[in-house]
Amino acid sequence: MLSIATVNVNGIRAAFKRGMDAWISHRRPEVLLLQEVRANDEILADHLGDGWHIAHQACDLKGRAGVAVASRLPASAVRVGLGDDEPAVDTGRWVEMDLDLPGTDRPLTVVSVYVHSGTVGTDKMDAKYAHLEKVTARMSALAEQARAGERDVVVGGDINIVHRDVDIKNWKGNHNKTSGVLDEEIAYLEKWFADDWVDLGRRLGGDGPGPYTWWSWRGKAFDNDSGWRIDYQLATPGAAERATTAVVDRADAYDQRFSDHAPVVVTYDV
Repeated sequence: MLSIATVNVNGIRAAFKRGMDAWISHRRPEVLLLQEVRANDEILADHLGDGWHIAHQACDLKGRAGVAVASRLPASAVRVGLGDDEPAVDTGRWVEMDLDLPGTDRPLTVVSVYVHSGTVGTDKMDAKYAHLEKVTARMSALAEQARAGERDVVVGGDINIVHRDVDIKNWKGNHNKTSGVLDEEIAYLEKWFADDWVDLGRRLGGDGPGPYTWWSWRGKAFDNDSGWRIDYQLATPGAAERATTAVVDRADAYDQRFSDHAPVVVTYDV
């Protein structure tokens, strides 16, 4: 069995101060897909410790973004970013790692992705859509390679978009008013699903509402489970067929959270 966990850590140093190391020791995933690392290579490696093969891209803007793949299995290849012409805001948002699994004739490519939030009617929203175009183009290429039998793929990360009303506590108050709940954003998810990508959190996690993966630090959002499901593991059909369980590791209490996001953990029978 192969356990893959994805989580937006909201700063690796802050997450470890809040107990992320204890969660890793308890959960023991073979692969970690991390977003918003907000640190350099050395700091990330020091926090994770020995035994990990790490591919990491820090953001060119200090203190922002940063994604990583950390695997206890050896990597045969790593690819970073979505092109040589990435603006600074797009860096630290896409990392791929190829894993050669015993008993399989094609690699499993695991991807950590972070799509930033936006603000309606601002340049930040325009930047989000521009980045989503690049993400969609790369996911289309990976899906085509999967259909050709060249690889299986799992993409995990913080997409900052809900899919349907069951993926957010207050759909009516946010739909087409707030970034992350706009039909124009949701259309990208629909494109991916039409291109054979499978949403494992929904397929294996039930019909909803929830389980949510993000809650504001403010007020009683966590205590009232007033959350958003914006963290995903998406798989090409070959990988999706091997997925057996998908769970959200929601903390037992507000003061036990190591991030404002909860890990999404999927187990695959390989």
